[in-house]
Amino acid sequence: MTITGRASIFLLFLLLPLISLQRTARSIAPDGPSMAQAGAPAEDDKDLLEIGRAPNPIVPATPESEIKIVSYNIRWRGGEDLRRLIDLLRGDKEIGGAAIIGLQEVDRNRKRTGNINTARTMAEALGMYYAWAAPPQVKEGEEEETGVVILSPYPMEDVVRIVLPHKGPGGRRRAAIGATLRIGRTPVRFYSVHAETRIASEKKMEQLRAVIEDFSRRPGVERAVMLGDFNTIKDKDVNACVKLFTEAGFSTPFPHDRPTWKTFIIRLKLDWIWLRNLQTTASGITRSIGLSDHWPLWVKAKL
Repeated sequence: MTITGRASIFLLFLLLPLISLQRTARSIAPDGPSMAQAGAPAEDDKDLLEIGRAPNPIVPATPESEIKIVSYNIRWRGGEDLRRLIDLLRGDKEIGGAAIIGLQEVDRNRKRTGNINTARTMAEALGMYYAWAAPPQVKEGEEEETGVVILSPYPMEDVVRIVLPHKGPGGRRRAAIGATLRIGRTPVRFYSVHAETRIASEKKMEQLRAVIEDFSRRPGVERAVMLGDFNTIKDKDVNACVKLFTEAGFSTPFPHDRPTWKTFIIRLKLDWIWLRNLQTTASGITRSIGLSDHWPLWVKAKL
């Protein structure tokens, strides 16, 4: 079955009345790009950007010339699954020991994951710094949103929360988070992104373009990584994504038809790692890890 055929089946599947995906239609953010930077968030969103660190962050032994980068939509893992994920990020031969980790669908204070702060829990267990951001709540008073995370043993600066343009079903919003990490003397701008599922391809590309534009406002940083769940469900989405990032000077080591998500017999290319001014030396999609409906991606890159 082609990706287009699988996408058609998947879209029909999404039309089923899945209560867990429904939201009350009430917007508390403009239908366009919006940002809340560390230290100066919008009043309604002041708690939806969190920056912290483990009590005793690990200190990399020497400045690295090569780094490992991991991207994973964890689908709000908690409990034993979260403990297993932490163990994998610590010691797995493929995704373990990364210098920078970008995660999506990371809960904070939600009942389904035991009302814990998932990002902080992971950072403390891994001995890392972290930054977590979530989109605005659609309905006032509901549980905390699921968000996007950056984890690293390197301190972060210029952390920014980006509310992506265009609403999804029921007024739902999506977010990205960006930060600059200084690895040795080399600054690297890093973004973890979670794009919307059910919007037109053109609007989805505008969500991704908003992240590229954030990077373009930092001319002093030459190297960048943009990764995450871009929800490129259709072939049209995949092709548009390749065009957008290639024209912006990014490259990816992953074949564009290589699936990163599965459900039943359907497999789609939803997740990406794009690099700018970084040379890939190794990469992979770790299908042996099945904690989520996505598979983790990893890259080793020379600075």
